[in-house]
This record gives sequence, structure tokens and C-alpha cells, in this order.
Amino acid sequence: MLDSTPGSNPLAIPPLQSGEIEQGTRVFRLSLTPGQKEFVPGVASSTIGIDAPYLGPTLEMRRGERVQFHIDNNLAEGATVHWHGFELPAAADGGPHQLIRPGERWSPSFEVRQRASLYWYHSHLERKAGPQVYAGLAAPIYVRDDEEERLDLPSDYGVDDIPLIVQDRVIDGFGRLVYPLSMHTRMMGMRGNRIFVNGTENAVFDAQTGQLRLRILNGSNARFYDFSLEGDRSMQLIASDGGLLDRPHIVRSVRLAPGERAQVIIDLSEGRPLRLLASSPEIAMGMMGGRGMMGRGNSDDASGDVFQILDIRPASSAQRIRVPTQLASLAPTDPSSAVRTRRFVLDMGMMGGGMSINGAAMDMNVINERVPVGQWEIWEIANPSMMAHPFHIHNVQFRVIDRDGRAPPALETGLKDTVIVNPREQVRLLLRFEEHTDPGLPYMYHCHILEHEDAGMMGQFVVVQS
Repeated sequence: MLDSTPGSNPLAIPPLQSGEIEQGTRVFRLSLTPGQKEFVPGVASSTIGIDAPYLGPTLEMRRGERVQFHIDNNLAEGATVHWHGFELPAAADGGPHQLIRPGERWSPSFEVRQRASLYWYHSHLERKAGPQVYAGLAAPIYVRDDEEERLDLPSDYGVDDIPLIVQDRVIDGFGRLVYPLSMHTRMMGMRGNRIFVNGTENAVFDAQTGQLRLRILNGSNARFYDFSLEGDRSMQLIASDGGLLDRPHIVRSVRLAPGERAQVIIDLSEGRPLRLLASSPEIAMGMMGGRGMMGRGNSDDASGDVFQILDIRPASSAQRIRVPTQLASLAPTDPSSAVRTRRFVLDMGMMGGGMSINGAAMDMNVINERVPVGQWEIWEIANPSMMAHPFHIHNVQFRVIDRDGRAPPALETGLKDTVIVNPREQVRLLLRFEEHTDPGLPYMYHCHILEHEDAGMMGQFVVVQS
């Protein structure tokens, strides 16, 4: 069972940082710093943060502008900073090749090409992404654009537009944060016994408006979540990883794997308190949550348990605002435009002992795929293993064609950069890399269960001239 502590705490809202405009470029200055955080009052744990003891600021930028970062590494170890969801030059991607050594500064620059949405930045260090993200090296990014702003959706940061970074963490009997890597956690990924939202446990938000836009990021290392409102209340799903959907979808739950994002609007016009809940779904066949062949294994698996994410307390009744019936203009998904199909098979070996893609574990010195620029392709992601994997591709927002021939659910009708591939399932993606060729410097594709990524379920590709 997931542990819980009594009482409630005001939801921490990450500070919003918009950088400074210098010679037409938006410039951000950030520091990776060691810190301490009290996950349990009175007990300090060692952490990592970006301009903070744990996590970091929400970076705000606009589509079409150029941004530059000056990132100082004040840690005692090397680190990287990956811009998750962005289309950008490989040298600026922040994957394992862009190591920032202790005491050094990294200054990438790129044009913001993405639609308005919630993205994030986090560690992607070779074989150590799991522990560094777990320690706090992760934070949100808001991209804004004119198309979304014309819709007049809730967008007052921290008032009616709220980022929720949902993470589970293992807190030991002494109240300290621990990362107990064992055979079980290497196979299933790191699952915690406590839930934190923006670093806050038992979080409460006092709303002042009749509608609330929640931008939810599954920032956990391995745990999947089914988010819902208590009492089976409905939500309006408006956006996925890469921006707005074509229209709002009325939903009662949203499933997110690590790395995925969703945006929902909830109605507070009646003035009644609401509680955002999550359950941890079964993601493995006969292996998960202490049921079946694995035995209990870990007391923190908590599969099927329902736990509190956020208590929302409206100030009073307020006028209900209608969400536009048309949100984004999305081109139809047309598989016939693809000129090539590539296949990627995700495998875990026996008992998680051989994490691989297409039979090969990650090797920094091997380029697994060479992809021509400007060419539509279908990527088939097959999962013969007994466990679901979230598959993330750098430098692209793709469209989901189908799952075993079936049309994708509402969350997957828009632009995505991370997609769940269930056991014994094949998912087809339509994608194209628009620019930024570099025959020598690769991007990554990988499972976003961070312990799987660190154990080798990752490959490299370069984008080359056609």
C-alpha cells in the first residue's frame, strides 16, 4: 500500500521564469545545484535541483523565437539536460552525448518550433538518468503561441493554469528519500511508496476561478497513472504531449505513462470541492503488484490502489465558461504518405536481464538508424515482453496511426512524443524529421521507464540529407 501522512499542504507552484531578451534571443541562465528537501518534516534528504533544492522553475517561451541557455553544473558529478518534446539540432538535444562536467557550462541555442503545450526538461545522463531525475533534476516548460491564445483558454499561470508534476518516491522508515535499486526495481522500474505533486505531499489548491486548467506531467521514473476525479466526475481533455487536440473530449479518466503529458479543464462553477485521484494500473502480465508469478516483491507496487493527487477547494460558485468546440487544426493522419516503414522491437530478456531494442542494448558508439530528413515514415513499435513500455522519440512530434489495427484513443489523436506500447501489442506511428541534419551526432529513442533506459532499452539515430 502507498503510505500517506495526515494533514494537507498548499500545492507548491514552480516559479515561472521567462528569461531575458538579448539581441532578439530569449536567454535563460540556470544552475544545476545540490540541495536538501524535507520529504518528511524535520528530516532532510539530499536532492538535485535547477535553481532550487529540488525540481526547478517552469520555463516560459514562445513558438517561433530563438532561445539560448547557459547552464552551469554545480554538482559533484556530470549531468545532462534534455529538452523533452522539442525539435532541435542534435548538438542542443541534451542527450547522453551532451555531458556537462562538474564546474562546466553548457550553452545550447535553438528555435522553438513546437505548438503551445507543456513540455519538460530533465537529466538524460548515460546509465544515470533514473537516479538524477529521481533526485530532482526535472522541471516543466510552457510554450505559448498565437493560435492557442486566440482561444481564450485558462492561461493565468498559478491561478487557473496549473502545472502538476506527479512523482512517486520511496521514503524510508526514518523519513529519508532513498533510491533502492534491486533486481526487482531494475525490471519493473523504481516505484515509490509516497506521492508528491510539484514536490508537495497531500497537496491542496485553493481555486479562485470557475474553471481550472491542469497540465499533468507524469514525472515518475516508472509508475503509470490513471487520473480521474472523485465521484466519477467528467473532465474536458484538451491537449496531449505536443499541444491542443482538434476538439475537447469529455473523459472520466486519463492514463499517463512516465514522460507523457495531458491537459484537462475541470469545472468548478458549482463551488463544490473536487479531488483529483490516481490509481496505478496493471502494466505487466502476471508480474505486477505482487499478484501472480512474481510474488509480492515490493511493498511499494500498490497496483490497483487509489490515492490522492490534489484536493481542489473553490472559493465559491462562479460562472461557467464554455470551452471552444474547435481547438486545433490537425491534418488527417495519412499512412499512405510514408515512403518507408521501420520496426522496433522492445524486449526485456529473461526476468528483465536483457533490456534491448531490436536485439541490441544501447551502445554510445553505435548508430542504429539513419533517417533521411523531410521523409514521412511509419515506425512500428512492437512489444513482445510481458510489461508495458512508454516509447519516446527525440526531435519529433508524431501521430499515432493505430494499435493492433484499432484507432487510437482520444489522448492519442493529436501530437505525441511518448506513447504506451502494451504487452503483446504493436503501435504504428507516422512521423517526419523536418530539419537539423547531422550525420555524426545522434538523437535517442528509448523506453521512458528510466531504469529500462539506463539498463539499455535505448537506441540512437541520426537525421541525414536525403
